[in-house]
Amino acid sequence: MPLLEQVVKLADLLLTSKKTVVLTGAGISTESGIPDFRSPGGLWSKADPMYAFSADTFNYRPAVFYRDGLPHLASINSARPNRAHEVLAALEKAGLLDCVITQNVDSLHQRAGSAGVWEVHGHLRSATCMQCGGQIIWDYLLDKVMAGQIPPRCNNCHGIYKPDCVFFGDPLTVDFMEATRAVSNSELMLVIGSSLEVEPVNHLPALAGKLVIINIGATAADSKAKLIINHRAGETIDMLYKELLRRQVI
Repeated sequence: MPLLEQVVKLADLLLTSKKTVVLTGAGISTESGIPDFRSPGGLWSKADPMYAFSADTFNYRPAVFYRDGLPHLASINSARPNRAHEVLAALEKAGLLDCVITQNVDSLHQRAGSAGVWEVHGHLRSATCMQCGGQIIWDYLLDKVMAGQIPPRCNNCHGIYKPDCVFFGDPLTVDFMEATRAVSNSELMLVIGSSLEVEPVNHLPALAGKLVIINIGATAADSKAKLIINHRAGETIDMLYKELLRRQVI
């Protein structure tokens, strides 16, 4: 089916749904210059995730993350929202989208203007002292690292700061409970830019009423999907926006 026909069908599904939620993964942010994880040249080809980004490694050897892992995250905070992020924010403002559930830690949905965002893997806006619970903003954390303080320590108790994102082996954030509730009550779920390989987030599509997947490659939930669009997120979502404009619903 041609892409335009698929987008028209997506618009039909969206407009007949009383509650729509979106789940986004790394594929929505690659067009903002943030490398994904598993593709050739992705993050995992440059750093072993089960070592540099593991909770166990951080707990016992935090310097490993700050030395070997943190440099690979440099592109995230300098990235800007792309068209897909912008359109999702516009759909929320138009009342066509209930919330965005994201596996990403880049805050691009918020920067684009989305208000209802559940960050199931946390974010990179701040870090928390593992001893006293004090928080600092991300830029201050980077300042400490750039000054040679590895691992960076709290000025109050000398505890070690840990980024407010989920490492491998960490429990998910409380946002995951809210995301589960939102999907369970939804009529339609759009999965955008996720291969649905990471647990337990990859179980969320099973809770949705109808499922649409927008992803370049195949996913573990393709058999459940009402519609599969194997195309880039930015162009697909922009075409959806234009179709909704044509119908004068936004």
